[in-house]
Amino acid sequence: MQLKKCALVVSCGLAVALSLAPPAQAQKRLAANASQDDIFLALRDATRADDAATARSLAARLPNYVIASYVDYYRLKPRVRDFTAPQSEIRDFLSRYDGTAIADRLRNDWLLALGKNDDWATFDEQYPLFVLNDDVQVKCFALNSRALKGQNVADEARALLTTPKDYGQGCSELIGTLAQNHQFSENDVWVQIRQAVEAGGTTVAHRAAIFTDNGDVTLQQAIDKPATILARGPGRNRTAHELYIIALGRAAKVNPQQAAALLGSATGLSAQEQAIAWAQIALPASMKLMPEALDYWRNTKDAPLSYEAYQWKARIALRAGDWKLLKTSIEAMPASLRNDITWIYWMARAQKQDGQTEVAQRLFQSIASNVSFYGQLATEELGQKIVVPPGPVPSTAAEIAPMTQNAGFQRSLKFYELDMRFEGIREWNWELRKMNDRQLLAAAEFARQSDVLDRMVNTSDRTRTEMDFTQRFPAPHLAEMSSNTRPLGLENAWVYGLIRQESRFIRNAKSYVGASGLMQLMPSTAKFVAKKIGMTEFRQDSINDINTNILLGTSYLNMVLGNLDGSQALATAAYNAGPSRPRNWRSTLNRPVEGAIFAETIPFNETRGYVKNVMSNATYYAAMFENKPQSLKQRLGMIAPKTNTPTDLP
Repeated sequence: MQLKKCALVVSCGLAVALSLAPPAQAQKRLAANASQDDIFLALRDATRADDAATARSLAARLPNYVIASYVDYYRLKPRVRDFTAPQSEIRDFLSRYDGTAIADRLRNDWLLALGKNDDWATFDEQYPLFVLNDDVQVKCFALNSRALKGQNVADEARALLTTPKDYGQGCSELIGTLAQNHQFSENDVWVQIRQAVEAGGTTVAHRAAIFTDNGDVTLQQAIDKPATILARGPGRNRTAHELYIIALGRAAKVNPQQAAALLGSATGLSAQEQAIAWAQIALPASMKLMPEALDYWRNTKDAPLSYEAYQWKARIALRAGDWKLLKTSIEAMPASLRNDITWIYWMARAQKQDGQTEVAQRLFQSIASNVSFYGQLATEELGQKIVVPPGPVPSTAAEIAPMTQNAGFQRSLKFYELDMRFEGIREWNWELRKMNDRQLLAAAEFARQSDVLDRMVNTSDRTRTEMDFTQRFPAPHLAEMSSNTRPLGLENAWVYGLIRQESRFIRNAKSYVGASGLMQLMPSTAKFVAKKIGMTEFRQDSINDINTNILLGTSYLNMVLGNLDGSQALATAAYNAGPSRPRNWRSTLNRPVEGAIFAETIPFNETRGYVKNVMSNATYYAAMFENKPQSLKQRLGMIAPKTNTPTDLP
């Protein structure tokens, strides 16, 4: 099975992929006798294509549509993006729909256009009104506006500029402004270039290289033909050294050992430059889980790293059992990483290993109340097992009533009806922003009554003190599930833990690569399993049928589990990334490791999070089904080295 997730917007943010309409469908919606819903969906598609003329024409056919604010938004958005919408029309929209999710969305669009158009006066007026303020490029424009006025924003920029894939024009312009006004040194600029190349953001790298000493002249060669740069050696000036380091990193993506040999014989680099160069080699070696990665990271000493590199330095130390390096690696992280629950937990483990028991206990206690993978593990480190907390007083009819009248929730349900889940989730979540625990529980109950279980789970997950685990961890279709898992000897808790992560119980969920249903089966996998179990009447269009999906999904999960020696941790990784990958990851181990260490050092970001979430979910489901304390550590088990052997499982 190929890496098929993110399966759902609720867990992976791939809403656009779920709701994009094929061209044929969009054309059908343009028919003269099309329904109001079909016209609305075609309007959405025209807006996504920045087709202002078609958007205006379609919007005119929806004078009384049930979601009027989105008709107006789709009519306006393409003209905001191409700078042709009059400010008076934009301001009128923002005034009419003030306080709604779509008004904040349009303000986001407008701020991007204002920044790109250098209209800083209007940008500065509107930016404080942007409620969500969740767009990195808008944040870059805001810092750029301040920098152009002479304010020093260098430290804020360094903290923000960590994810090149989110930069866009705004962040590239910010780098340029700070370089030109000397708030960013040449060193800062090269940090951004290296970071961008490391993340595959070559456009960002080129834009930044303009502000170095002729760095852009040969940057493309360092990226595309690193061997040419490496054959010349490091050269004699700063630019030549930086390009050599970048070329080493590019070469290391193919062959880290060869890049390491070249660096080992290179002369003329300063100690700091050598350390930075080793980091460029250590990261791709880490992604390949090579044993040499540990020594490469040791050579990086205290070199400044990207956020990804800081974490992989810690992960490789963890995988190797080098607790001292793990501790120093976490200590060197920026505060935003160091204070993440992942690294609080592993710092506590490192402190405990170092004999600092009291320090470790305090760290464990600081996160043990967190209802998550590392919160659970911290609880066990404190000598306790995982239990389901007492449930709250059920929501009353009086508490639920306002939720049924909530206009944002009504829009959300309409969007769900149209299979526009991204828009539905945005509307629903907007309404949750200022709710207290009792209101969140009531909203979650309304979601249950409306049969949108993903919103129930997501809403209930937000409560802080009153936790209803029947909302957070529902078990629909239990009879059908048990009739399939019982003959296989498969644990219901684990399967439900997987479904909660896969589809959030959306029966017709479909991923951007075609995985379908509760258990997110790929068509090829479903066909393979159906043949294996003798389902002679299987049809591809039956994958979303509840009974068929559960039968095929549990059968496949059981095959994977047996293929991976009964390890739920390995089988969970295999269900997400395909059986061959966890087999390969296990084969690179040089000693048995805890399941938690194996999970944290999975080289695929998506699969790493997936395994942790599924195993955490399964532990809570087991506590609910069995009505007794559970151990996540025991469920994760130990993962021992084993030679990778081929498998016929997809």
